[in-house]
Amino acid sequence: MPFPYRTACASLLLALAISTAHAEPAAAPAAPPSVEAFFASAKFGGATLSPSGKYIAARAGAEGQHDMLMVVDLTANTGKVVAAYNDADIDTFRWVNDERLVFNVQDKDLGLGDKRYAPGLFAVNRDGSNLVQLADRFIGAQSLGRKIQPYNTYLFEQSGPKNSEWVYVFRPEWAETEKLSHISLLRLNTVTGQTEMVPRPAKVQGWMLDEKGEPRLATGTDKNLTTMYYRDPANNEWRKLASFDPYKQDSDKILPVGFGPDGTLYVTAMAGKDTRSLYTFNFKTGTINPDPVIVTAGYDFNGKLITNKDKVLGLDFTTDARSQEWLDPGMKALQQEVDKALPATVNLLLSTPKKEAPWVLVVGYSDVIPPAYWLYNKDTRQVSKVGDSHPAINPRQMGRQQPIRYKARDGLDIPALLTLPPSGKSNLPLVVLVHGGPWVNGTAWGWNPISQFLASRGYAVLEPSFRGTTGLGSRHMLSSFKQWGLAMQNDVADGTRYLIGKGIADPKRICIAGASYGGYATLMGLVNDPDLYKCGVNWVGVTDINLMYKGSWNYRSDMTDEWKQYGMPEMIGDPVKDAAQLKATSPIEQASRITQPVLMAYGGVDERVPMYHGKQFYDAVTRTNKNVEWIEYPDEGHGWHLPKNNYDFWTRVEKFLDKNIGPGSQKQQ
Repeated sequence: MPFPYRTACASLLLALAISTAHAEPAAAPAAPPSVEAFFASAKFGGATLSPSGKYIAARAGAEGQHDMLMVVDLTANTGKVVAAYNDADIDTFRWVNDERLVFNVQDKDLGLGDKRYAPGLFAVNRDGSNLVQLADRFIGAQSLGRKIQPYNTYLFEQSGPKNSEWVYVFRPEWAETEKLSHISLLRLNTVTGQTEMVPRPAKVQGWMLDEKGEPRLATGTDKNLTTMYYRDPANNEWRKLASFDPYKQDSDKILPVGFGPDGTLYVTAMAGKDTRSLYTFNFKTGTINPDPVIVTAGYDFNGKLITNKDKVLGLDFTTDARSQEWLDPGMKALQQEVDKALPATVNLLLSTPKKEAPWVLVVGYSDVIPPAYWLYNKDTRQVSKVGDSHPAINPRQMGRQQPIRYKARDGLDIPALLTLPPSGKSNLPLVVLVHGGPWVNGTAWGWNPISQFLASRGYAVLEPSFRGTTGLGSRHMLSSFKQWGLAMQNDVADGTRYLIGKGIADPKRICIAGASYGGYATLMGLVNDPDLYKCGVNWVGVTDINLMYKGSWNYRSDMTDEWKQYGMPEMIGDPVKDAAQLKATSPIEQASRITQPVLMAYGGVDERVPMYHGKQFYDAVTRTNKNVEWIEYPDEGHGWHLPKNNYDFWTRVEKFLDKNIGPGSQKQQ
C-alpha cells in the first residue's frame, strides 16, 4: 500500500494556481520540437469541477515526484495537495459530493511486466482529511480490522448524482478456467467502506445507471447472444428488453446510450437506414419511437447525453471531430460566449453552470493545439487557464490537418485525415499511418502526437478510415468482413495513390506504418504493393491470422473463446473453410516477398498480440531480407507505457524514415 507524501511542494501549488494569462505562442524556433515534447507523460493530468462548481480537482506532477491530487478553492484562489504518495501516481479521480473525492493509483515508472499491484481505491475530503483506503492493491491479500474490498474492485465509469457518500464500483469475477464469468456491481460508502451488492439478472458484463444514479440497465453476453435487461422502477424487478448477435450488423439492433432526467432511455438504431441515429425508447411497445433525436449525416451517432437534474441539455459526439450540439438555448448562448473568448480552438464544455458559482470547465483543442483546460467565468466572461496536456508544444511548429475523402477502387467512399508538415504542400515524403482495431472509430480531427511528430520532421501523414472503421455506417462495416489483406488493404493503397495523383506525395518516398491491425496492414502493404511503399514500420502487429486462433503454449493471449468461435470466422475468416485465403494474406507465409526495409517492435508481455507474432515473422522475413530492424521492450504490453520506451522507439522511427524516405535517403542514392 502506498503511503501519503507528507511534504507538499510549494512550487507545485504555485504552478497549479489558476492563471488568467492567455499569451500568444512565441515565434517558432528553427529546430523542431524534441521527441519528448510529443511523448512525455503530462505533468498536468486533467481537471474536474465539484458538484457546486466552487472547487476544482486536478492531477498534477512535479519534477522528481509522483503525480498528486490537488483541490483549488476557486473563490479564494488557493490550492492544496490532498493526496500524494512516494511510490505511486494518482490516476483516475472523481468527486463523490462537494466535500469528498474518490481515486485510484498507478506507478507510471513501471511497465506492464513490472506491475505487481492493482490500482486500489481511496477516498479523501477536499481539505485532505479523512483519507481512507477502500480497496486493496495486493492480489490475494486478507484485510485486517477495517473492511477493505478485494483488489478486483474498480471505480464504475458513471458517477451518479454526487449527492451522498456512496459511489458504485464493479468487480469482475472469473471462473476456474480464468475466463470472465460476470461483472458484479456494488454500492460503496466512501467513508465507512460498507457495500451493498446489486442483484444481477444474469451473468452480466455491463451496467448502466439511470438519471437518479440507480442501476437501471444491464447487458450480458452468452456465446453469440447479447441480452439487455431493464430494472423496472415500479417493482425493481429485472426483465429482458432486447437481444442481438454482437458479431453481426443487425439492422434491428438497439444499443443503449443513457437515461434522461425524466427516465427516458436514449438508444441508437438504424431504423432502416445505413447509419445509426439517436432515438428514444418506448418501454410499452419495446421499440424505438419513430422520430430521431439527432441524425449525424454520414456517420453513426457516437456520443453521450449532457444533462442537468431537469432535462437533456445537449449531446457530446464524434463525427470527423469531437463536438457538442446544444438543445438548450442557454447552453447554446454560453457556447457562443466561450468560443468568442477562445477563438483558436474547438471548445467542449465539461461542466454546466451552477447557481452557486459562475465557473464552467472547458477543454479546447485544434489540429495544431493539444488539449488545454480552461475555466470560463460566465459573470465576468473571462477565461483562466488551468493546465496544458502538452505544454512544450508550439502550435506554430505543427502541421495543419484536414479531413479528405477519396474513392476506393470498388467505389466505396473512404474518409481520411491528411496532416501536412509546416514546410510544404507538394511532392512530400509520405507516411501512411494505418490505425489498429481494425473495427474501431480510428482517428478524429485534432492534435495527435504521432501524426504531428511525423509532420514536424517534414512528412505528410495520411490516416485512412478504410472499410471496417466503425462509425461510418453498415455498408462500410460489412464490406470489411473477410477482407484482411484484400479490399481493406486496397483502401489504404488507393488513398496513397490518390495523394500521388494530387501531387502531394512523392511516389519515390512513401512508407507505411501502423500498430496492431495497422502493423498487419503495414506488412501486407509491403507484400501487395512493393512498387508503392519503400519501407514499413510495424509495432505490436498481427503477423498471421491462424496464430490468432492457435496461439502458443508459452505466451498468454486475451482472445476469448467466444471471439474465436463466433466472431473471427464470420468477420476475419474460418481457419478451415478459408484456409487458402488466410495463407495468401499471412505476412509470415508471404514473408519472402518483402524486400523493403522493415522496422518492427514488440512488447514482451503483450497479451493482445503476443510476442510469437513478431518472433515468427522476424525469423521468416530475415531468411531473404537482412534489412530488418528488431526492437523488443520486455516489460511493455500492447503499446508503449513508459516514456523512455516511447522516446527510444520514436527516435528510431525518425532515423529509419530519414534513411529510407527522408532527407537522408537522398544521400544513399
